[in-house]
Amino acid sequence: MNDYIVRATAADHSIRAFAITSKNIVEEARKDHNTSPVITAALGRLLSGAAMMGTMMKGEKDLLTVQIQCQGPAQGLTVTADSAGHVKGFPRVADVELPPNVLGKLDVGGALGLGVMSVIKDMGLKEPYVGQIALQTGEIAEDLTYYFATSEQVPSAVGLGVLVDVDGSVKQAGGFIIQLMPFTPDEVVDALEKKISEIASVTEMLEEGNTPEQILEIILGDFGLEITDTLPAAFQCDCSKERVSRAISTLSKKDLDDIINDGEAIEVKCQFCNKAYHFEVDELKEMRK
Repeated sequence: MNDYIVRATAADHSIRAFAITSKNIVEEARKDHNTSPVITAALGRLLSGAAMMGTMMKGEKDLLTVQIQCQGPAQGLTVTADSAGHVKGFPRVADVELPPNVLGKLDVGGALGLGVMSVIKDMGLKEPYVGQIALQTGEIAEDLTYYFATSEQVPSAVGLGVLVDVDGSVKQAGGFIIQLMPFTPDEVVDALEKKISEIASVTEMLEEGNTPEQILEIILGDFGLEITDTLPAAFQCDCSKERVSRAISTLSKKDLDDIINDGEAIEVKCQFCNKAYHFEVDELKEMRK
C-alpha cells in the first residue's frame, strides 16, 4: 500500500485531525542511511510527524523543518517537509545500539536524551517562524504535543509509531495528530481525552490492519468524523548534481585549490538521501574559474 495522509474534522469543525501511514517513507530512509532499529524508529516517528505538519501549511513553496539537537548517542535528527506530503530527513548518527527500555520497546528516548527541538517554518516571509522547546521525553510524539501546546497554543494529541521487523526492515509506520480549536466545548474535550487514553498504540492499530481513515474513526467516530482530504505522501529528495555543484562552488578559492591540487576526483553525498555525486578534477577546475 502506498503512503498517504488524510485530513479530517469532527465535532462541528471544533476538532481537526490528521493521520498517516508511512511505512514506505520510513523504509526508504532506513535503506538510505542504513539505520539501526532505534534510529529507524526515531527518524521514522519524526518523518511521520513532520509530513502531517507540512500539510498544515498553505503555500505550495512553504517548507517545514523539524530539527532535534540532543546529548544522547543519536546526537540529533533533521527532517524537512512541504505542504504536498513530501518529506526527507537524516540522523546525525545512524548506528546507535541500545538495550530495550523498561517497557521492552526500542529506547528512542534513551537514544536522544536531553535536548532541544526546533520547528522552522519558511513561508516566504522576510524571516522564517522558529519555535523551540526542550525535549520532554525524547519519544517525539510527546515532544510534538508539548510543542503545539506551548509554541502554537494549540492543544493537541500526537501519536506516532514505527514497528521494526526482526530483519531490521520497517513493518509498520504511521501516526495521527488531533487538534482542538479555541471554541471546542468542554464536554467534547473531556470525552476526547478519555477516548485517547483508552486507544491502542499506533503500531498496534496498524498491525491490526487499520488505515489512517480507520484510525481516525476509532478516535473520533463518536464525534461526527468527516474526512475532508486525502493526499499521497512520499520520501522525496530534491538534490541534484547541479545543486551540489553550486554548493561546492561556494567554497573559498583556497579550499578549491587544495582539492584540485590533490589531483583526484571527489565524491559528495547528499545528507538527506545519501546519494553520491562524483566530480572529476576538470569539473572542479571549471568551478574554480
